[in-house]
Amino acid sequence: MAKPTLSFVCQNCGAAYNRWQGKCESCGEWNTLAEEDTTGSVPVSVRSRRKGRTFALESLTGKSNDAPRLSSGMAELDRVTGGGFVRGSVLLVGGDPGIGKSTLLTQATSMLARAGHRAVYISGEEAVAQVRLRAERLGLADAPVQLAAETSVEDIVSTLSDGAVPRLIVIDSIQTMWTDTVESAPGTVTQVRASAQALIRFAKKTGAAIILVGHVTKDGQIAGPRVVEHMVDAVLSFEGEGSQHFRILRAMKNRFGPTDEIGVFEMTGLGLREVSNPSELFLSERDLGSPGTAVFAGIEGTRPVLVELQALVAPTTLGTPRRAVVGWDPSRLSMVLAVLEAHCGVKLSGYDVYLNVAGGLRIQEPAADLAAAAALVSSLVNAPLPTDAVYFGEISLSGAVRPVAQTSARLKEAAKLGFGRAVLPESARGEVGGDSGLALNSIGGLTSLVAEIAARGSPKNTGGGNRDASREGAAEKNATPARFRRENS
Repeated sequence: MAKPTLSFVCQNCGAAYNRWQGKCESCGEWNTLAEEDTTGSVPVSVRSRRKGRTFALESLTGKSNDAPRLSSGMAELDRVTGGGFVRGSVLLVGGDPGIGKSTLLTQATSMLARAGHRAVYISGEEAVAQVRLRAERLGLADAPVQLAAETSVEDIVSTLSDGAVPRLIVIDSIQTMWTDTVESAPGTVTQVRASAQALIRFAKKTGAAIILVGHVTKDGQIAGPRVVEHMVDAVLSFEGEGSQHFRILRAMKNRFGPTDEIGVFEMTGLGLREVSNPSELFLSERDLGSPGTAVFAGIEGTRPVLVELQALVAPTTLGTPRRAVVGWDPSRLSMVLAVLEAHCGVKLSGYDVYLNVAGGLRIQEPAADLAAAAALVSSLVNAPLPTDAVYFGEISLSGAVRPVAQTSARLKEAAKLGFGRAVLPESARGEVGGDSGLALNSIGGLTSLVAEIAARGSPKNTGGGNRDASREGAAEKNATPARFRRENS
């Protein structure tokens, strides 16, 4: 038998070391190294004498049929996966605790079972009675889903191999699974990697689609070794804020579909409800006529989404002004502020800046630069933006507004929701034509937009009994916008 080999493995990133140390040099986390036995159950002498088997080689020419897909019955889930589950594929779903991962997968397996497919739900964290209680709450107790509470991978594979091959298998969660091939404790990096490998091998051999539920770390990353994300075919992230009633399913990796699509769900008392029109949801509680709000016409994959950007610019009492961003890239906000100050004469060095994407949506595309700049200037000069206008465009470091992709889809979605005008880059006007149904305000540089907003500004009401002191206080707070209006009058 081979001599046992001990190593210290980081439980956060999977990096291995020969000796224990307090800090992992790979991920920077402290006190995450645990001692594990990395020797397999098969002796090295036996493994070295094993002869490999021959396999057939094929040429590049020939027919390559598209992989058949299995629809889950949920349009938003099929959108993210690329049209449904591919036979023999393995998906890894991660999300914060209590976000609704088990609810989503319970609904998906129930719909597949009602459609006549064999669906199996194996829970390693809950008992069968607890899963049944959730199904009764969701109104899915009559669905012919096969349930089990098991954590041994060998027992799971043996049970699933008996009889007809299931079309969909849910493993909740992969951190609770363990296999006899390694001697580490369940939940360790070695056990997670070995258990995932055994389940992936079963999926490729039988053609069953497997969904693995994974825990997440405090940083929002899927826990366990990063090699598991490379082993699976797709990595899905289920996101949402605890105070918000909607959830977003996003694909981080997908071998059989796009990675820029999102699925929007609303959490209700009867489970997750699909949202076919996310723009209407994000703009449902919009505050009309308030300074510092602008509607951004964005694109998530192939779907246009309209969302409100909220900005607040307030005088600071600190030596270094605060820059707080929720739902957007902080580095892009710093770039927009630098362009406003360098090319538009808007001095924000003495103001605290807060930017928020309403509804909790996270925006990643640079087309939101123009909407963010409009909201910032609107809050600074106390000038409400038109309530029927949408904004989109990328701002360059020179102050020019650059065009963005899928302009027609953005304008079509804005017209469908009742908006009457759109502020867009000048070079993108020729891509639209005259059938957009919106009044187009094309701008070539950020200076013209800032001048237009500043011309409608008014001093903020500071209150107080002394009228002269109030006027002086308002002039001091709005000194920069007033100076800008005088220079561009």
